Amino acid sequence: MVMPSAIGNGPYFIVSEAISSVASVWKKGKAYFLTGTVCFGIVKAIFYYKKQCQRNKWRSVGKDVVVLHLFPRGRYCPNVSPFVVKLETYLRMAGISYELDFEEPLGPKGKCPWITWNGKDLADSQIIIETLGKYYGKNFSSHLKAEDKALGVSLRLMVEEHFFWCNVMWRWIFDQSFVVSSLTDWGTWLPFHWFYRPVIGQLLYLEAYMQGIGRHTESEVLAMGHQDLQALSIFLGDHPFILGDKPTEVDCSIFGMLAQICWNSAGSPFLKLIETDYKNLIDYCHRMKEEFWPDWEYCLQPLEKQRLPKTSFRPPYCKTYEAIVLHE
Repeated sequence: MVMPSAIGNGPYFIVSEAISSVASVWKKGKAYFLTGTVCFGIVKAIFYYKKQCQRNKWRSVGKDVVVLHLFPRGRYCPNVSPFVVKLETYLRMAGISYELDFEEPLGPKGKCPWITWNGKDLADSQIIIETLGKYYGKNFSSHLKAEDKALGVSLRLMVEEHFFWCNVMWRWIFDQSFVVSSLTDWGTWLPFHWFYRPVIGQLLYLEAYMQGIGRHTESEVLAMGHQDLQALSIFLGDHPFILGDKPTEVDCSIFGMLAQICWNSAGSPFLKLIETDYKNLIDYCHRMKEEFWPDWEYCLQPLEKQRLPKTSFRPPYCKTYEAIVLHE
C-alpha cells in the first residue's frame, strides 16, 4: 500500500496555512485592530450615553404626557408631513398634553411621527391614535352609525394610501420648480437642495413604484388625484366636518392631507383644483385650522423658538398655547 506523501495538498495543510496567515496578520496589525476596537467602543459608548440622556429627558415630562417626535416646523404649514399634522391635530382634539421633540424624527419603524409615552415607543399615526383613544377614553366617532364609521375608514384609506402617493409624485418627481425645497428653513440649505432632495426623491419614487402609483404617467397620476379630491368634495358637501356636524378622528387624517395642498403646494395642480372647483375643501381646511390650530402662525418657522433643537411645547387643547423650553 502506498502511503500518501502529498499531505501538503490536503485539508490539514490548508487549515494550517490559514492559521499561520491569520497569526501573521495579527502580529503585524494587532495594534491597529486594538486601536480600532477601542475607538469603536468609545463611539458606541457616546451614542449610548446620548440615547440615555434623551430617554431621561423624555421620561422627565411626567406620566401620561406624550412626547411627539417630528420633523422640524415648516414655513407655511406646521409640518411637511401630513401624518404629523394628523397626529398633532388629534392630540389637540383629544386635549392630551404633549411636548415636541425635533431631534429624533424617525422612530423604531423608520417612520415619522412616533411618540414616547409612559415609557413606551409607539409608531404609525393611526396605531398611536387608536392606542391613545382607548387609554384616555376618547372616541369622537361613538355617535356615528356603523355605516358612517365604515365610510370614514374608506375615506381615510383613500387619502392616506392613494392620494398621498399622488401628492408625493407631484412634490418630489413632477414639480420642476422644487417647491419642496422652500417649505422649511433646512430645505433651503444647499446640501438639501442639491443632494438630499434628489436622493429622497428617488427613494420615494421607488416606494411609489412598488405601491403602484409610481408606475403611471404624470397625467394619469394627476387624474387619479383629481378623482380623490372630487370624491372628498362631493362627500363633504355643505357639512362642516367630514362625517357631519362634529369633528372625528377621520377629520384629523383628511385635514392633515389637505393642509399639504392648501399651504405646502404652491403651483400644484391639486391646489388649483380646490381653489376653483372644490372650494368647500378650502373652507373645510380653514375651519379645522381655526378650531384646532389657533396658534398656527406661532407654530411656523422662522420663529427663533422653532429653530432651537431643545424647544418643546406642551399645548393642551385650549385657545391659548404656551411654549416651554426643556433644559438639559
